[in-house]
Amino acid sequence: MRKQGRDAQNKKIGSISFDLKTLCTATNNFSIQNKLGSGGAGMVYKGTLPDGREIAVKRFSGALHQGITELGFIVLIAMVEHPNLVKLIGFCYEKMEMLLVCEYLPNKSLDNYLFDPNRRAQLEWRTRYMIVRGVCRGLLYLHEDSQLTIIHRDLKASNILLDKDMNPKIADFGLAKLLGRDRTHEITRKNGGTLGYMAPEYYNKGQFSKQSDVYSYGILVLEIVTGERNSEFEGSSDALYLSTYVWKHWRNGKGLDVVDKSLGNLYEQDEALKCIQIGLLCAQHDRTKRPSMSQVSSMLDSPNEISKQPCEPGYAPVLDNSIVISSPEQEQALFDTYRDVQERQTV
Repeated sequence: MRKQGRDAQNKKIGSISFDLKTLCTATNNFSIQNKLGSGGAGMVYKGTLPDGREIAVKRFSGALHQGITELGFIVLIAMVEHPNLVKLIGFCYEKMEMLLVCEYLPNKSLDNYLFDPNRRAQLEWRTRYMIVRGVCRGLLYLHEDSQLTIIHRDLKASNILLDKDMNPKIADFGLAKLLGRDRTHEITRKNGGTLGYMAPEYYNKGQFSKQSDVYSYGILVLEIVTGERNSEFEGSSDALYLSTYVWKHWRNGKGLDVVDKSLGNLYEQDEALKCIQIGLLCAQHDRTKRPSMSQVSSMLDSPNEISKQPCEPGYAPVLDNSIVISSPEQEQALFDTYRDVQERQTV
C-alpha cells in the first residue's frame, strides 16, 4: 500500500516538474521586463511555455525556500485544486534553483485595485462581494473540504489574485502549514506572516489554527468594505486600527458610515452590513468566539440577519508590512511594543 502511494507521488512529481532551461526560455532569462513582483522570498516573473500557456514563475532567492523546500509539500499543494485557489502547474529544483510555476492571472492582486485611488473605481460592490464570497470558499476548502487541513498563515489582499473576470484566487502558500489530525492548533517559534493580519494568539504565542486564518479573513473583509489598508490606517484619531474604527461605528449603529466612499450609494446596504458584521466576528480577540469558515459561508449564503453580535476585535501591532519572528529576544521586543499599543488603545 505504501509502495503504491510512493509510486503515485513519484508519478505526480514527474508530471509537474520543469527543467531550468524551459523556464529560462519562458521568462526570457528572468528579464526585468517580465518581472511581475517581488517579496521576501524572491521574485515572480511572467512567462510563456512552448505550448502557448502563460505562467507566473516564482524564483526563490538564496536559501529562502520558505515552507516549500520539500517535494512532498509541493506535491501536496499540487493536489489541492479549487476554483478559488491559484493552480500550481509545476516546479523546478535544479542547479541550486528553486522555482514554482503557477497559472498566470492577468489582473494581478487585489491590493493593486483596493488601495489605489484610481483603480479602486473598478471594484464596484458586486465585484467586492464576489471576492468576499470567493475567498471564503477557497479558505473553507483548505480548512475543511480538502484531504488535509491546511493553514495558509498569510492571508491578505496582496495574496488574493484576480482572474480575467475578477474572480479571486488565494495565492502564495510559502508559509502554509498542515494542522495535525484531531489538533485544534499548533505552535511555532517562527511566526511568519504579515502584521495587521496576524491574529493576537499567533503573534504573541506562535499559535496557529483555522481560527488564526479566520482572523486574517475578517481583516481582509473589513478592508474590502472600507477600501482602507489595516496596516496603514489613519482614518481616526481615537482608533489605531481599522478593525477598532469599524467596531466603534458598528457598536453605535453607524456601520454604513465606514463603507468605501468611492462606492457612493451604488452598493447593497444589507450586504455591506453583513460583511462588516462577519468581518468583526472573525476578528474577535478570543479565537474560540470566531466563526468557522463553514459558518461564515452559511452567513453569506443566508438571506436572514446574523443574530450573533461581535465583541471588540483583537489586535497585533502594526509596525511593518511583514515580519518573521526568529528569536526569543525579537519576540519579547515586539511583545513589549504590542503591550504598549494595547495600553494606548484602552486609554
